[in-house]
Amino acid sequence: MKKILYTDFVSTEELVAELLEKKEIKKAITRSNLYKFWGKVAGAKFAQKSKPYSMLPGGIMVIACETPAVAQELMLKKTQLLVKLKPYTESLKMKVNDLKFDTKKWENA
Repeated sequence: MKKILYTDFVSTEELVAELLEKKEIKKAITRSNLYKFWGKVAGAKFAQKSKPYSMLPGGIMVIACETPAVAQELMLKKTQLLVKLKPYTESLKMKVNDLKFDTKKWENA
């Protein structure tokens, strides 16, 4: 019986390093990091009733909202939210030009 040598294994470190080089993975990690700051940007009142859902082309961040009233209040504060979000987006080298508030996305968020 022929002996099989298992010497072609890739180390975990090499595998993780290779994955982190992929553009899609970098983008997903950056977005995830940005989404973590939403509570600080929106404030305690809205942190539990809204959360980032996705990014659209053109730098539009979709925010899932629990109710239409929450979406309306956030819409009225959109300019202030974008200003508060700017330091985080700049540190992550991202652009968020607009916010879209969507109550339909709340179920999936």
